[in-house]
Amino acid sequence: TSKVDEPGGKVTSKVYDIIRKADEKVVGRCDIRFGPVSELYYLGNIGYAIYPPYRGHRYAAKATELMFEVAKGAKVKELIITCNPDNIPSRKTCEILGCELKAIVDVPLNHPLIEQGDYQKCIYIKKLEEL
Repeated sequence: TSKVDEPGGKVTSKVYDIIRKADEKVVGRCDIRFGPVSELYYLGNIGYAIYPPYRGHRYAAKATELMFEVAKGAKVKELIITCNPDNIPSRKTCEILGCELKAIVDVPLNHPLIEQGDYQKCIYIKKLEEL
C-alpha cells in the first residue's frame, strides 16, 4: 500500500501481483487507487499490466474482477478505468468487464501522464452492484 500526496487530495493505492493458479507464476501486476475523482479522472481507479509472455489469456480481466470486489468492500459504487485509445487489448478488457465508454479525452498538458507520452485517454465507468 502506498500513499501519494497530490494537489487537491490524497490518492491511496494497493498493488498486487497477478499470479497464475496453475503454477503460481507471476504474470503481471494490478493496482487499485482510491481518492478524489478529480485526481483519478485520467489515471483511473484500476490499473494493470500483464507481462508480454502471458498476454491473451484474460488475466487482466480476471484480476480486475477481483479489484471490483476490493472496491465493493470499501463501499465504492463506481470506478473509473482508463486506457490509451490505441490500446486495443485494454479496451477489449473494459468491454468484457461491462464498463461503459464515457469519453475519449485529451489529457491536460500539465498532467503527469503527458511525461510518459499519454496525450489521450479512454474514460470507462464501471458501476458496481450492491453487496
